[in-house]
Amino acid sequence: MFTATTPEEMPDLETTLSMSGLEFMQAMQDGRISRPPISALMGYSLEAVEKGKVTFRGKPEFQHTNPAGGVHGGWYGTLLDSCMSCAVMTMTPKGSVYTTLEYKVNLVGAIPIGAEILATGIIEHAGRTTGVARGEIRDAATARLYATGSATCLIMKLRGN
Repeated sequence: MFTATTPEEMPDLETTLSMSGLEFMQAMQDGRISRPPISALMGYSLEAVEKGKVTFRGKPEFQHTNPAGGVHGGWYGTLLDSCMSCAVMTMTPKGSVYTTLEYKVNLVGAIPIGAEILATGIIEHAGRTTGVARGEIRDAATARLYATGSATCLIMKLRGN
């Protein structure tokens, strides 16, 4: 995998629409298209992709802390939004795109700085215009649960197949 460092390195709309969402995510995992710059900024990468399920591996660092010194809730939210919405993406047909409409995060434990985590999104529903997914963040070594979430995404058909 490689990370886009300029807008020109990001996949364009034609590239995106030429693949199903699952093919797009697999191309990212295989390094045929770039991963988004936010993944480097937030310290996570694509771990696994399958139809209806996406896992990211991440590690919060000092730059991800809040004024109290804990991992900022926005870090949890970013990882959950990413894994849940990408799980929805794996269900989108060729010629379609998606965007997050809303997501909810429940923090149930403090992630230690430097702890490696797995953020997994699993599809609950994929229809013609909406997708719903659930997600969780767990410690990669111990499977301790740190957060759960849910998301609703809008699926938009831009081109016919």
